[in-house]
Amino acid sequence: MKKMYLASAAALALSASGALADGHINHVFAVGEGDFNWDSYNTFADGFDLSGETVTITGPWTGADAELVNSVLDYFESATGAVVEYSGSDSFEQDIVIATQADSAPNVAVFPQPGLIADLASRGELTPLSEDTANWIRDNYAAGESWVSLATAAGPDGEEALYGFFYKVDVKSLVWYSPEAFDEAGYDIPETMEDLIALSEQIVADGETPWCIGLGSGAATGWPATDWVEDIMLRTQDPSVYDQWVANEIGFDDPAVVNAIEVFGSFARNNDWVNGGSEAVASTDFRDSPAGLFTFPAECYMHRQASFIPTFFPEDADSDFFYFPAFAGEDLGSPVLGAGTAFGITQDSAGAQALIAFLQTEIAHEVWMAQSGFLTPHSGVNSDLFASDTLRQMNDILLGATTFRFDASDLMPSEIGQGIFWSGMVDYVGGEDAASVAGRIQDRWSEIQ
Repeated sequence: MKKMYLASAAALALSASGALADGHINHVFAVGEGDFNWDSYNTFADGFDLSGETVTITGPWTGADAELVNSVLDYFESATGAVVEYSGSDSFEQDIVIATQADSAPNVAVFPQPGLIADLASRGELTPLSEDTANWIRDNYAAGESWVSLATAAGPDGEEALYGFFYKVDVKSLVWYSPEAFDEAGYDIPETMEDLIALSEQIVADGETPWCIGLGSGAATGWPATDWVEDIMLRTQDPSVYDQWVANEIGFDDPAVVNAIEVFGSFARNNDWVNGGSEAVASTDFRDSPAGLFTFPAECYMHRQASFIPTFFPEDADSDFFYFPAFAGEDLGSPVLGAGTAFGITQDSAGAQALIAFLQTEIAHEVWMAQSGFLTPHSGVNSDLFASDTLRQMNDILLGATTFRFDASDLMPSEIGQGIFWSGMVDYVGGEDAASVAGRIQDRWSEIQ
């Protein structure tokens, strides 16, 4: 029966514009057409028959993102015969906790926070994924061990296991610039942090300002500085030190952390290096801060920020980006800072297990990446399918990562990571000593433990 269903789906999914295959299934790309890895789809379909089963999923994706994830899940449905019911929520973090406590959780939940995975795993609300899945991630994801470690947590018995499968990733280690301004000035893209510092010095010597930096974000003012510090930690310390910092196994006032703050300060507290001088850093809204890249003459030449920032660029701005480089002298590879979402099983079933297997297929990644807003560490996908060169180049940075680490402030207790860390960075750019700020953050962390 499943094969009849699959044949029907393949026959009726005739165009990329979306022809109805069966029921509510609406493939955005016709099965078998284009440069998608349809072999992965067909092999998966041959291995699973879930006719009559419903798989319920909840996650943080709403609006256009919900439509995109549903466009991927359509292929899971047509391959298996299962019915998928996805519901997104803007208050996912609160909703999933309540649902697990009420024993009404869906089969699968999509987590934007590894900390929430660890919390639910410790309460026995998640089903551990298999060692085969962990090995698959190690073998097929760039920096695979990083993804396994990020989704590994202790269960109620204290035993550690993999509880999440990361899917859809964001990259933060980017420096944005105007190609026209760089070309006119004759500047080259820096390959190392030493080159980046030398370029900053060259721009000052040319009578210009290298950086635009803005920390303003209403009640969240300061968070852009935490991303700077996290990126610098990965470029000055072994990833294990980063992990110890996140877990407070070393103090926030450890010399490694203080050094990272001071390296950030060498950019943000240098009046010659930042547009408006250091006094403007904290008061400039992060959404407004990139505008100086596109003025004529340019008010600044570089802006470090995550992949979302073009949303706030002036209309028709010509922009490009490069990897926030590592120090050649530190020999720490090519670390990447970012964020992402992970699927976890909250009510185990054959369908839930099959969905985790589906996420390992190339087609599960290619369908979303060929539309918009999707990056993946899966090294087996056809990168020619990305909807834009920008997304492809960002993904190349992700695939080139030797280490991936999640945003540290999102992993720390909220009172630290989304509280005193943010405000402490504002105090630091305002002139407070780095050791003093770091010590105050550690004192608060010690109080709440």
